[in-house]
Amino acid sequence: MQQVSRPDPAPSRWAYRFERLMLTPLFRKLLRVGVPFCLSFAAGTIYLSDEARRDALVLKVAEIRQEIETRPEFMVQLLAVEGASTGVEEDIREIFPFDLPVSSFDLELEQVREMIVGLPAVADADVRLRQGGVLVAEVIERQPVAVWRTRDGLAVVDAEGVSVADLSHRSERADLPVIAGEGADRAVPQALEILRAAAPLADEMRGLVRMGERRWDVVMQRGQRIMLPEAEPVRALERVIVLNDVQDMLARDLVAVDMRLASRPTIRMNEAATEEWWRITKISSGAE
Repeated sequence: MQQVSRPDPAPSRWAYRFERLMLTPLFRKLLRVGVPFCLSFAAGTIYLSDEARRDALVLKVAEIRQEIETRPEFMVQLLAVEGASTGVEEDIREIFPFDLPVSSFDLELEQVREMIVGLPAVADADVRLRQGGVLVAEVIERQPVAVWRTRDGLAVVDAEGVSVADLSHRSERADLPVIAGEGADRAVPQALEILRAAAPLADEMRGLVRMGERRWDVVMQRGQRIMLPEAEPVRALERVIVLNDVQDMLARDLVAVDMRLASRPTIRMNEAATEEWWRITKISSGAE
């Protein structure tokens, strides 16, 4: 009887290796992701190798972006300035670098805020978008506290000594005290303390002068000066005010009250008063 040969059911060596490879997670992921990606990348590279196709694609993307950015809900129609005086608001609108309406995608809010804060009269600002296409700029202005007289003219300064605006005439801000001298803007806080202490003399006082960038002189309406020390000027001024209340000192023929040496205050008389004093002294000496 002839024996019939049957095929070996066992897989071949290569089939066995392929089946084992298919059981590997990394290989399956490579087939599922890597092969489609490579095919797509190759197709895209071939398609974009033509310059005309690339230009058309770029133009189409730009058109789609333009359509999205210029939709009505993304357009800024109005600039609203809050918390600013009329002059500051006019300055903000003048330097605003965009022509409205403009897309909100083209606005750099931080850039706009820095531009507004860069104005001398602005201490701080907050810029935000409001529903309805409104760009809101909330402004905190610097509060002027004194008029600073310099060689170049008059300027209004705030409590930090920052120049807020220039003045043509003193009468424009007659409500503010006057400070003068080199470096006066860097000592505004101390000047304000002296001015508060000098309130009893306010009607007779013209202002303060910074001397040598170290100390202050109080200038009175009659040209008299109260020369304050570098240290504790308020205390020295208070002593002068007490003496004036008791003896009406500033109503006399004085040129200056020198308080620079706390232990030895000095009074300087004007020339006419000095001559009269010497005349009286000579008469008194001759009578004796």
